[in-house]
Amino acid sequence: MSLAGKTALVTGSSSGIGAEVCRQLHESGARVAGVDLQAPASNRFRHWVADVRCPRRAEEVVQEVVQEFGSLHLLVLNAGITADRMLWRMTEEEWDRVIDTNLKGVWTYLRAAAPVLRRQQEGQVVVVSSINALRGKLGQANYAASKAGCIGLARTAARELGSAGVSVNVVAPGMVRTELTRELPPEVVERARQETVLGRLVEMEEVAATVLFLLTPAARAITGAVVQVDAGQWMG
Repeated sequence: MSLAGKTALVTGSSSGIGAEVCRQLHESGARVAGVDLQAPASNRFRHWVADVRCPRRAEEVVQEVVQEFGSLHLLVLNAGITADRMLWRMTEEEWDRVIDTNLKGVWTYLRAAAPVLRRQQEGQVVVVSSINALRGKLGQANYAASKAGCIGLARTAARELGSAGVSVNVVAPGMVRTELTRELPPEVVERARQETVLGRLVEMEEVAATVLFLLTPAARAITGAVVQVDAGQWMG
């Protein structure tokens, strides 16, 4: 469905799922604003360099996007990192860095965008979480906790913003074929593939397409939902 006339802000936009979401938004006619620590190779959309952990910077970015495009309708909160280590070996710095980026980084942009969305009395938000938020994962106490927190935060935001006509949903991917996946040991990737019901990993385009659907008018009645895009990995 066309998103012409809509303005979208995407965090973690320079690579992986975020870059693919931006591409599909652009092709659907939306005006796209990306946020990341570094500028993407593509210049097809406007980009803001920012650390999502900084609330003041989030407020500046949202204000500048609204000033430039005149509105903000769609918000995709995708920025995230990993720092895997078994619980008893994980450092405080590794814990804080992942929690602050993956969870606080969602809160900063939700908080900054909420007044705009409430004033407009419309908007659609998608938070990118993970199936590991639902099932846990060896070596990912910080990541799983951060992504589980994203689900609780999104569902609370769905309740608080619902009266303003704003929907907030979560997409929870399994292992996705990205640049990072290609750097993993082959046995790790194969183990994840064997967990799936469909016998294959998820493609970035498939996750982005699900995000895009939740941003279209067809999904306006969906809010507070967690949509798994994992080829049946969690149930496998």
